[in-house]
Amino acid sequence: MVRATLDRLDGLEMEPPLIVANAAHAELVSAELREAGHDPDRKILEPFGRNTAPAAAVAALELTANGDDPVMLLLPADHVIKDVAAFHEAVEHAAILAAEGNLVTFGIVPTGPETGYGYIRTGEQVDSTACRVARFVEKPDLETARSYVAHRDFLWNSGMFVFRCSAYLDALEELAPEISAGCTDAWTNAKRDHGVYLDAVTFATTPADSIDYAVMEHTADAVVIPLDAGWNDVGSWTALWSIGEGDEDGNVFVGDIVSIGTTDSYVRAEHRLVAVAGLDNVVVIETADAVLVTTLEDAQRVKNIVDMLKQADRREATERTRAD
Repeated sequence: MVRATLDRLDGLEMEPPLIVANAAHAELVSAELREAGHDPDRKILEPFGRNTAPAAAVAALELTANGDDPVMLLLPADHVIKDVAAFHEAVEHAAILAAEGNLVTFGIVPTGPETGYGYIRTGEQVDSTACRVARFVEKPDLETARSYVAHRDFLWNSGMFVFRCSAYLDALEELAPEISAGCTDAWTNAKRDHGVYLDAVTFATTPADSIDYAVMEHTADAVVIPLDAGWNDVGSWTALWSIGEGDEDGNVFVGDIVSIGTTDSYVRAEHRLVAVAGLDNVVVIETADAVLVTTLEDAQRVKNIVDMLKQADRREATERTRAD
């Protein structure tokens, strides 16, 4: 998906991409950059995750190190966008607004009442399509999500952003000074050797927060552009089902699967045969150390299960068995 994100940039007039990732993935990131025809050293490596606000900050610091102040397009690497032309058009529109000092995000035109995404309520029109952000809304329950879709001025929160580096850094310094200070120290004290390795001691002092919580919910400069481009945040098993190539019964099967009378389901077998019979609208995931069985509607609740495992100090919450 990193490579797909890089390839999605082809056709846009922009500087070479810069990847922010965990230091454990340094070699993989370098390989993806190299194979995509980019400089494999264009990466910032975090010793541990601190969410998107710090990630954007260290990227902005790196991009302004030579005195430039570019407009930055920030893309998570776990998205699917089918209509690349529409995506490019929205990015070019966002770049114009960002050059004027706006902090721009993309709001996905909903295709249905989704409980796995946050929402953005649109406000005052900025131009023919872009609007000020009236407010950000947490992931809703199903009834609330249905009301949002019916209301028509709610968009899914994509987590993609466009802003001038200085505009973001100034907003972060004003609204989240501890994040700003911690990121500046971690970047200043970074080791530079085929990439920027952030200093672990100072980065550990940086609060973990998202761009939405740290900046976008508190600034008057937030603008949203509606995007209808076949977008999907592959953050759940339901998302993998929705973008997969289903059979005539609406099933997406990965691995060694035997099925009888099963419809509209996602089943993944990584290490052994999985047999399903008489099921509808389910998710079954078999791995080396655990099996998950849920419905498509409840697939987001795997996060709650992980929290329960962490509270019970189960190793499955933090480690993954790799079976031959």
